[in-house]
Amino acid sequence: MFAQTASGSGENTSSAAPAFEIADVHPSPPRAFPFADGGSLHGDRYAYRQATMLNLISTAYGLDPNNVQGGPSWLEMDRFDIVAKAPAKSNQADLKLMLKSLLANRFALIAHNGTAPMPAYALGVIPGGKPKMTESDGTAQTGCVPHPPPQNEAPGVVSNIVVTCHNMTMETFAEMVHMMAGGYLANPVVDATGLKGSWDFDLTWTGKGQLQKAGADGISIFDALQKQLGLNLELKTAPRAVLIVDSVNEKPTPNPPGIESALPTPPPAQFDVATIKPGKAGGNTSGRINGGQIDLQSITLKTLLDIAWELNPNDDEAIVGAAKWLDVDKFDILAKVSNDALSNAGPTRPPIDIEDLRNMLKGLLIERFQMKVHKEDRPVSAYTLIAVSPKLKKADPSSRTRCTEGPGPDGKDPRIASPILNRLVTCQNMNMAQIGEEFQRVAAGFIYSPVLDATGIKGAWDFTLSFSSADLVKGTGAPGASGGASDPNGALSFFDAVNKQLGLKLEKQKRPVPVLVIDHVEEKPTEN
Repeated sequence: MFAQTASGSGENTSSAAPAFEIADVHPSPPRAFPFADGGSLHGDRYAYRQATMLNLISTAYGLDPNNVQGGPSWLEMDRFDIVAKAPAKSNQADLKLMLKSLLANRFALIAHNGTAPMPAYALGVIPGGKPKMTESDGTAQTGCVPHPPPQNEAPGVVSNIVVTCHNMTMETFAEMVHMMAGGYLANPVVDATGLKGSWDFDLTWTGKGQLQKAGADGISIFDALQKQLGLNLELKTAPRAVLIVDSVNEKPTPNPPGIESALPTPPPAQFDVATIKPGKAGGNTSGRINGGQIDLQSITLKTLLDIAWELNPNDDEAIVGAAKWLDVDKFDILAKVSNDALSNAGPTRPPIDIEDLRNMLKGLLIERFQMKVHKEDRPVSAYTLIAVSPKLKKADPSSRTRCTEGPGPDGKDPRIASPILNRLVTCQNMNMAQIGEEFQRVAAGFIYSPVLDATGIKGAWDFTLSFSSADLVKGTGAPGASGGASDPNGALSFFDAVNKQLGLKLEKQKRPVPVLVIDHVEEKPTEN
């Protein structure tokens, strides 16, 4: 089970556990696409940015976030930055204990061990049917062995996944099918077949990412289990061990005085080594951003600006004053930080946090391309959300405010029957302003700026939205706007989905939005 953290009652581990020497804790600055970053030690500097309270708790306890239950509605919405000082030789176990202490002392976190009903797929025998499997004689080695793909297969043909399983109990198979069916099953699988003994069988299905391409020849894991084994998967709930959050403060206690001078020195403001040279004309962009290194080939300056300033790459209005060559000329870039800057006393060398790396890339581009840039509000195309005939479900005010990719409580997943509807977003306990903010994050390729709420609808709501990603919709504009609506191939645009499924409408208008303005940039970078 999980250790308990408490403040004011019960077991208070903060007095005995290791603690950060000093810590700066404050709300994170707004980001268009926030995600938790960091949680590693660089020398004696610990940084964790854009972390929700759920991120912080699951990291401190070493848990899957799904195993953290309870808590206030904001647990997955509010984000915090933590920069702290710790002994340079601290290992990951020590850092978890320090983070536990910080949560208890600065946020008054109180949590306890327990069980809770959580979503799980129940593996059962089809009602009125019989399993289509052979009872095992127990001589074969237990396990499922994948078949190699067919040889000399024609280009473009989708290969199904084929496994042969021997001496398999249903309890073990329930665990294995969850791992094997990647993409189909977001929740654990539990055995509800009632079948005893061990079984032999073959199973063939199409990978979720290939199901649409396979068309009529494809078969989902759900259909494969039913047709080939006489089993089914049904989304239900099952009791599981969890950490239950009793209470936690939304506002941390104030930082100690003199925090700026007491914190460890931040990472280097620039790369130790950096080369930028012309890339291969017409070449495909490749490479990686990993650890303290950026190694990219045939990349445009426009894409580098998108990375450095966290811009939406599909938004043509995010940059003002960009010459045509910014999105045409290709460059190879290799920039890295020395191993000394990355080193940690532990057995591994953790990477520089992406926020630090982004700032270093900004500095490099400004220096090498002699850029002058600034942020400014400019009128750009944006959307306003209005009510037509709302189809929203009133939220349980005690539930967490969040949006996740996947089915809602009913377990229905239209992506299985219609793979072209490849996006499924479930949101709960969100007011209309929060829904507008979330639309920008979940509908990349359709919406590039925050959505203004003009619905007049009060309260908090639950909804599920099924649509096609922008790359599957030829026209990505809102109905009545430039770009058209949904596609004849069956794809459903985000705009049409909002209208048909939620009874809301997104209207395009011009309004001031922060953009990156390029005042000056040289087409040729300075010499390496």
